[in-house]
Amino acid sequence: MRTWTGSPSPLGATHDGEGTNFALFSEVAERVVLVLFHDDGTHDDITLSEVDGFVWHGYLPGVGPGQRYAYRVHGPWDPAAGHRCNPAKLLLDPYATAIEGQTDNDASLYERAAHGPDPGDSAGHTPLSVVTDPSFRWEDDQPPRRPYAETVVYETHVRGLTRRHPEVPPELRGTYAGLATDAVVGHLTSLGVTAVELMPVHQYVQDGFLRDRGLSNYWGYASIGFFAPHNGYAAHGSRGEQVTEFKSMVKRLHAAGLEVILDVVYNHTAEGNENGPTLAFRGIDNASYYRLAEDDPAHYFDTTGTGNSLLMRHPNVLQLVMDSLRYWVTEMHVDGFRFDLAATLARQFHDVDRLSAFFDLVQQDPVVGRVKLIAEPWDVGDGGYQVGNFPPLWSEWNGKYRDAVRDFWRSKDHTLAEFASRLTGSSDLYQHDRRRPRASVNFVTAHDGFTLRDLVSYDEKHNEANGEDNQDGESDNRSWNCGVEGPTHDQWVLELRARQQRNLLATLMLSQGIPMLAHGDELGRTQHGNNNAYCQDDETSWVDWDLDDEQHQLVAFTRRAIALRATHPVLRRRRFFRGEAAARARGPLPDLVWLRPDAREMTDEDWLRPDAHAVGVFLNGDAIAEPDFQGRAVVDDSFLLLLNSCGDQVVFRLPDAAYGERWETRLDTSDPRGLSDETEHKADGEIPVGPRSLLLLSRPSEVAR
Repeated sequence: MRTWTGSPSPLGATHDGEGTNFALFSEVAERVVLVLFHDDGTHDDITLSEVDGFVWHGYLPGVGPGQRYAYRVHGPWDPAAGHRCNPAKLLLDPYATAIEGQTDNDASLYERAAHGPDPGDSAGHTPLSVVTDPSFRWEDDQPPRRPYAETVVYETHVRGLTRRHPEVPPELRGTYAGLATDAVVGHLTSLGVTAVELMPVHQYVQDGFLRDRGLSNYWGYASIGFFAPHNGYAAHGSRGEQVTEFKSMVKRLHAAGLEVILDVVYNHTAEGNENGPTLAFRGIDNASYYRLAEDDPAHYFDTTGTGNSLLMRHPNVLQLVMDSLRYWVTEMHVDGFRFDLAATLARQFHDVDRLSAFFDLVQQDPVVGRVKLIAEPWDVGDGGYQVGNFPPLWSEWNGKYRDAVRDFWRSKDHTLAEFASRLTGSSDLYQHDRRRPRASVNFVTAHDGFTLRDLVSYDEKHNEANGEDNQDGESDNRSWNCGVEGPTHDQWVLELRARQQRNLLATLMLSQGIPMLAHGDELGRTQHGNNNAYCQDDETSWVDWDLDDEQHQLVAFTRRAIALRATHPVLRRRRFFRGEAAARARGPLPDLVWLRPDAREMTDEDWLRPDAHAVGVFLNGDAIAEPDFQGRAVVDDSFLLLLNSCGDQVVFRLPDAAYGERWETRLDTSDPRGLSDETEHKADGEIPVGPRSLLLLSRPSEVAR
């Protein structure tokens, strides 16, 4: 086959309409062979003889979209020095924009020879890269560009959300095309969420140890292709068609006003430790791509719990990650990223460094620096818990919010002060570097852990189906089963559990910051106590859309809570509350007042009481200290939020007329509808708040009148 010189840039396989340029980085390679696979079962081996700056390249006229290919890299086999080149192993292109096939856990994928490289040829047992056509008719696609203060995130799984939906055609269930159907999009828009956060859609592979148990990698946190949409979620075959299907999904979601945020895994790859399969990076240039143990480079330095960590201080690894991020924004039109185990990305050497090269690059990047960036601000290494310590450009999953809200609603002592900080935006974590409430992504549940329904139904995890003797998954869940473990026919327990779900959902939507709802929580989804369903690609994890009356009520309640947030700026402020010292000239009241049940202001002693489980908070809609996005002054209704996590009813006295002469009930978690029979209340009057309930009252703006 005729080969031209080609170019070292861009990396990957780039089709120009007449042929394809192939470029692969490897600092350690001595020879690189490009292998082209044909439909008749034959293949061509083409040595890339050109190399510039450690990039091996060549141009092949006539090669175009749909062409399957891989690499064989000849180089040193010296594990003690960190080098693991073995031309017997067929390797994916790290820059492949589409990948066909899956691994089958064949022995040839592994290095199992006692001495020297394993001779088993992995061809036929490993995925192949595919040349793609980047053209797509985006036409009038417009990213919604939702302001952070208006954002409500819906964390979901492409397969899990759609696999059982009765209104999605069977051939589209579990796919990008299924997610883009009117039935699914209609549910999302009717809820009022503004962004979908998709669990990993980068191409990932199945773990051998899970295959041996008859299980599979469902969550997808085992990326091997940082540019390729996962082929298992495509309804329309392979050969690059998954790229077009993904773009069509994004376009459809944008048309409905929904942003698309990707959960991305750049901290490690699917190759695992030295006992894992050789699929790409390990065989291309192991010492450049991975962090190796300083005292023994034959082993990996792992802060992810998956066997390896990418070497984020190597310039070509940084280039790979940044090129990938830019590709998903510019070519696939996504609106942001949530970075899995982001503390690993900040590790220059051993410690987490918020000024590491990766964050410097993101900060100045004209593409990536302008989309939503969300960190999971921890990893499993020493010093890896970094909530509140990411740079100003970033938002963070607020694990402290999750823990405080769970503790408050299960009536744990000494929790009220922490809960109050989280409810009002966690200024103690984010205000020191002048970040705003949008820095806090608030969540009560996520993919990792109990569902909302299970959080109020189980004290203990029940992960036996995972095949690890129930040893996997978090043991400290801060959950409460309401008196009975698991399923029950006890009506009192069932009513309490339903109320607790409403309490947690309402708290989430009434907190300052960015709320994130885990898919199916609004439907009462259960995983039957499994809090680590990463390997359960079945009814355990898939959303069940067959709802009973109680579940329909929960959906309606969730819509009501989200709509309240969307309608009222005081419930989603752009800046933190300032408190007593910041009382505005518009009136005598500050923007925020904490009240005891007797309507007196909370004192330091009140906050320190271990048994303090009931509190009121006044949110002053006439004292919003920031203009709107068009620079106009903002006024809103004022709200009084009454919270009771006690097991008994608490009678609250309403504050005097200075706060408002009349109040109207807007949300009541003691009622499945979120309403209340008594809707109007007068100043200084008494109002009972039922056991473990939340009541939201409002009065019109004094300024607006």
